Amino acid sequence: MFSWDITKLKGPVKGVYYDLFVMLDIYSRYAVHWMIAPTESAALAGQFIADAIAANSGEVPHTVHADRGTSVTSKPVAVLLADLHITQSHSRPRVSNDNPYSEAQFKTLKYCPAFPDRFASIHHARAFATSFFTYYNDEHRHSGIGLHTPATVHHGTARAIQTHRAQVLTAAYAANPNRFHRLPTPPALPTAAWINEPRTSQENPATEQAA
Repeated sequence: MFSWDITKLKGPVKGVYYDLFVMLDIYSRYAVHWMIAPTESAALAGQFIADAIAANSGEVPHTVHADRGTSVTSKPVAVLLADLHITQSHSRPRVSNDNPYSEAQFKTLKYCPAFPDRFASIHHARAFATSFFTYYNDEHRHSGIGLHTPATVHHGTARAIQTHRAQVLTAAYAANPNRFHRLPTPPALPTAAWINEPRTSQENPATEQAA
């Protein structure tokens, strides 16, 4: 499942903003695609989704989750998703954060020590985003995915890395067991990721899977 959202970036002067669109794979936390535009619109949102699917080697997700912003719930977006047989997900009942994975990723972006208070131009914003998302996907070790990088989980190499980590820890334990209380193991990879976890059979089954 993918999750996407739009956030505002401050431009060079008060009242000037740029719109950052980001599409995430919620299981791997991989930023599949991003775009910075001088404004947001339904047409741009639709093109962004199409470009994100192309960036994902043309692989179409089962579901795309978003909040209820004007652009993301627009008719062009709805038509595109329907044409691609992608399920739309918006509702997140009884909670305040409608789009938790995207909101968390934006927090990581804006709390980055190098994140500027304002961007001097849209070119400055795009240059920063290029650097940030390269780091985020390929180098950032995410606690939610067993301290792997989003790229290794998204591209399927994390299991081999996990096996190697376990071998290294086992060898370290065998060499000096007194350093450890027990045999150490690497942090586990997630088995699934959810936004709206399915209800039990006794509850309303309308909630959508987000794995």
